[in-house]
Amino acid sequence: MGSLWDYISTHHSQLIFDSYQHVSAVVQSVLIATVLGVAIGVATHRNALAANLATATSSVILTVPAFALLGLLIPLFGLGVVPSITALVLYSLLPIIRNTIVGLRAVDPALTDAARGIGMSRLGTLRRVELRLVWPAILSAMRLSTQMAMGVLAIAAYVKGPGLGNLIFAGLARVGSPTALPMALTGTLLIVVLALALDAALVLLGRLTTSKGLR
Repeated sequence: MGSLWDYISTHHSQLIFDSYQHVSAVVQSVLIATVLGVAIGVATHRNALAANLATATSSVILTVPAFALLGLLIPLFGLGVVPSITALVLYSLLPIIRNTIVGLRAVDPALTDAARGIGMSRLGTLRRVELRLVWPAILSAMRLSTQMAMGVLAIAAYVKGPGLGNLIFAGLARVGSPTALPMALTGTLLIVVLALALDAALVLLGRLTTSKGLR
């Protein structure tokens, strides 16, 4: 443990920067995936074939190993941030698409009929009634996608992606040296701590943005 704390105290500035990059990349990826996933869910939930196709496609993507997907993205985007973010977005889509579709299908038709009856447009009904009711399910999917993306981004160091994965890979590459274990262990522990912190932030966001009735 002494060597671990020595490494942290000596390299704290770099660790803070790597942690910021890791969190920033995950947050951006999940936000992009949320916009895309909700849009796909809204567009397909009324058509069973389209909804099944969207869910099946995102499910297939999720079954592709991270190393394989990142390798497939290298010829398209090269190395660095772009293939890493792209992989995270693709992996994050399934929970969001699925929860959006299931949530929208579960909305009581009487509520949407009442909204239309008081003069709301189709878009207004979707935005002010349906999506508000589905928001807890979407937020739950975002939490799941965030936790998954935190781990996948560590593997993205394989394509020179940002974040703490580079620290873990560097430690594994130095197996046998005094700094190998502290480097790998520090990167792993920071990812776990940051994942828990992001999850807590999303729980707080849910409390602030979900009406008491839905909670």
